Amino acid sequence: MAEPQGRVRVDAWTWAVRLFPTRSAAGAACRAGHVRVNGDRAKPATQVVPGDEVQVRGGARERLVVVQRLLVKRVSAEVAQASYLDRSPVPPPRTQVAVAAQRDRGAGRPTKRDRRAIERLRGH
Repeated sequence: MAEPQGRVRVDAWTWAVRLFPTRSAAGAACRAGHVRVNGDRAKPATQVVPGDEVQVRGGARERLVVVQRLLVKRVSAEVAQASYLDRSPVPPPRTQVAVAAQRDRGAGRPTKRDRRAIERLRGH
């Protein structure tokens, strides 16, 4: 696979290394200010070179990656992961979700009395 020489657009690179599902999503994230290159907000046409630090904020997680290799075409996951050094912070542990009160099947909607009892239980 031929690697491009010099520089690559940040929207194309983040899509190629699978940080975004589509190139248009990568461009939209850049325009919205969710992508930073070396600490500065990046437009979709911002150029990246090996050694640049790319910070991507999206979804439930923030990614911080250092460009190792330039790519313009989408590649396999293994090649994509070898193209950057991941310095992302460890995601916080998942908290257990409180189990919602279960009603018997076919019991219908809670009555006003049931609703007040539920609110007392929840502390409202």
